Amino acid sequence: QVHLVESGGGSVQAGGSLRLSCTASGYTFDHRCIGWFRQTPGTEREGVAAVCGTSGVVYYADSVKGRFTISREVAGITVHLQMNGLIPEDTAMYYCAADSSDRPYFSIYHTLRAIEYELWGQGTQVTVSS
Repeated sequence: QVHLVESGGGSVQAGGSLRLSCTASGYTFDHRCIGWFRQTPGTEREGVAAVCGTSGVVYYADSVKGRFTISREVAGITVHLQMNGLIPEDTAMYYCAADSSDRPYFSIYHTLRAIEYELWGQGTQVTVSS
């Protein structure tokens, strides 16, 4: 059974950095993705970044492109989200998500949509103050 655990959230000043981590126990990347999403109260869950397949193709939302970097560890099953140049609008609960079944192909349209994922972590809070 796949189990996702996020860590690394916290409070920072605008312009600061945080690195989130997601450990996906029992997960395999073949034809599957792990994504980062964020959500504030009363809003829909927003796709931030995703990494897919054994080749590690990555996707980013326009709002974080150039500031956030998603990566997989060479060894192990941990995915990171390096967040630089944080702004107050980045404040949210951040969730790690994983596919429960294979995808026929990868695309930015599908991999950054919350409804495409079935497995979710418990979330880690990120707060950016000005």
